[in-house]
Amino acid sequence: MHFIDEAKIFLKSGDGGNGCVSFRREANVPRGGPDGGDGGRGGSVIARCVAGLNTLIDFRYTQHFKARKGGNGSGRDRSGLASEDLYINVPVGTEIIDDISGLVIKDFTEVGEELVLATGGRGGVGNAHFKSSINQAPRYAQDGSPGEELWVWLKLKLLSDVGLVGLPNAGKSTFLSVTSRAKPKIAGYPFTTLKPMLGVVYVDEREFVIADLPGLIEGAHEGVGLGIRFLKHVERCGVILHLIDGTEDDVVGSYKTIRNELAMYSNKLLDKKEIIALNKSDSIDEKDLKKKKAALKKASGKEVFVISGATGDGIKDVLRVLLKIVDEFRGGQGE
Repeated sequence: MHFIDEAKIFLKSGDGGNGCVSFRREANVPRGGPDGGDGGRGGSVIARCVAGLNTLIDFRYTQHFKARKGGNGSGRDRSGLASEDLYINVPVGTEIIDDISGLVIKDFTEVGEELVLATGGRGGVGNAHFKSSINQAPRYAQDGSPGEELWVWLKLKLLSDVGLVGLPNAGKSTFLSVTSRAKPKIAGYPFTTLKPMLGVVYVDEREFVIADLPGLIEGAHEGVGLGIRFLKHVERCGVILHLIDGTEDDVVGSYKTIRNELAMYSNKLLDKKEIIALNKSDSIDEKDLKKKKAALKKASGKEVFVISGATGDGIKDVLRVLLKIVDEFRGGQGE
């Protein structure tokens, strides 16, 4: 299944049904009064957050959502039926943004949340409502009010505890594959990962969710490479795990490239806690490894972990540190 995290859709609620012009006609009732019924309410369009969805792919094939019109009123004071509301199911982490103003209408973070995006039109009243002592036979009724319509953007931001970032080929997919049951595509060339991948990581009988995000490159915040589309998925995570390819000649440059892209996208990303891991230690000479670790520590001012996704060396230590920070992010309650 394709991963789609953005979609633009059109919404229209149902028009209200029209009121009816009718007069009572029965035997022995030569001057029956007005008995036109009211129109029914049009259906509303309601967004609903549900479990079991992790992509917006359904909206690639259906972009227009229109609720049904309310039923028209009829004689004998019979009101038209109100139409059923139209529900649009979205995954947890979906933002709904008004296309014109750009304002966030709703940010769905929990299953079961609902929001009326377009309210159904009110039904018109029949001529029975207009009877008075002055006009006992009104020959007019009220039409139903039109429904609302709007264009909105749906934008999905993955909900994960840990965001896995790094330049292409830093070993993120390998790391995810050896720490969880996720099965990302792995190969020795850049941009193997073309869509975010979630994995549940288990450590010390505990678990947390980690997201492997497609490799960033310089200029990603401007849409270069895989671009800005995936940077937004870092916003919701509690901690960033920054993997750096230890076989690169300039590990400090690699580190600064990613940090700059995060800063250019949003300063909030720089405020998140960051764990730095120098990966592929099995492919580096020990002397060179110590030199690169020291350079990274000096440049970042943070502890640098040395790991190997291929052999598993050092991974358990990193996971335990991540779990501790995740617990703090969740309010110290764990799960």
